[in-house]
Amino acid sequence: MTETTEAPRARRITVKGVSSPVIEAGPANAREAVVFVHGNPGSRTDWSGLVGAVGEHGRRAVAFDMPGFGQADKPRDFDYQVGAYGDFIQGALAELGIERVHLVVHDFGGPFGLVWGLAHPDAWASVVLINIGVLPGYSWHTMAKRWRTPVLGELVQAWIPRSAWRRAMARANPRGLPAEFVDKMYDDYDRATRRAVLKLYRATPDAATPGMESLQEQVGAELAKLHKPALVIWGAKDPFLSVKYAERQREFFDVRDVAILPDSGHWPFQDDPQAVEQVVVPFLREQLRAAAPA
Repeated sequence: MTETTEAPRARRITVKGVSSPVIEAGPANAREAVVFVHGNPGSRTDWSGLVGAVGEHGRRAVAFDMPGFGQADKPRDFDYQVGAYGDFIQGALAELGIERVHLVVHDFGGPFGLVWGLAHPDAWASVVLINIGVLPGYSWHTMAKRWRTPVLGELVQAWIPRSAWRRAMARANPRGLPAEFVDKMYDDYDRATRRAVLKLYRATPDAATPGMESLQEQVGAELAKLHKPALVIWGAKDPFLSVKYAERQREFFDVRDVAILPDSGHWPFQDDPQAVEQVVVPFLREQLRAAAPA
C-alpha cells in the first residue's frame, strides 16, 4: 500500500437477512469493480491496502465479510458450503450495483469466487488468484483433516489461546506477518466463526473423497472453456497449498503472469504487500482498460 493511498470508505449491506460490512474505494457508483474475496480465517480488512491502491487509480474496488467471518452476521442456519457463498457474492453485488467483476481471491475465497464466476460468466471479466486456484489431486492439510473429524474438530476449536495463535501464524509464515493483522484475525475468530469453519470444511470434500477427483476435472474443464484472463501469485513457503499448483493454473485460465514470491507464506499480500501490489495493480489496470467500452 502506497503512503498516499487513502483509507477505504466503510458501509454495511444486507443480503437475504445477513448483514455484512463493506470497504470500498474509487468511484462509488461504478458498475464495473474489482471485488476482493477473503478466505479462512479472514475478513474484508485483509484487503484494505489493495482496495485503497486500486481506488487510487480511479477504479472501484470493494471487499466485504463473508457470512460467518469477520464482523458479518454468523447465523446458525446459514448454509455454510461453497455454493451458498457464491450466491451470497451475487447478492452482495446486486446490493452494491456492480454488474461487471474483476475477482481477486485468496484461500477459500477461490472456491467462493470461482463458483460465482461459473454461474455468472458474462459478469466475470478476470481473476487474480493468490495462493489458490484449481487444485487437481489436492488433499486436505493436517489441521483441515482435524476440523473435518467430528468431535476432534470441536475439541481443537474449543480453546485457542492468543499466544498459541501467534506461534502458529509465525510457523506458517516464515517471512512474518504484521502483528495487527494476526491479532485482528484472532479477535474475529470467535466461537460463531469456529462453528462456521467446521461446517464449511465438512461440507467441502477433497480429491481423496470418492468421486471428487472426476468432479474437480469437470470444474477445471468448465473454467478452461471460459478462458478468463488471470494473474497467479503464490507464496512459495505456503504450508497449506503447495506452490506446485501455481503453474498448473495455465491449464484452466488465460494466465498472463505467474508471480512466485520465494520467501512468502500463505498470505503474501500481508507479508510482502509492496511486491503483490506491484503485480496486481498493473494487471487490473490492463484488464479494466480492455473491458472499457470503445
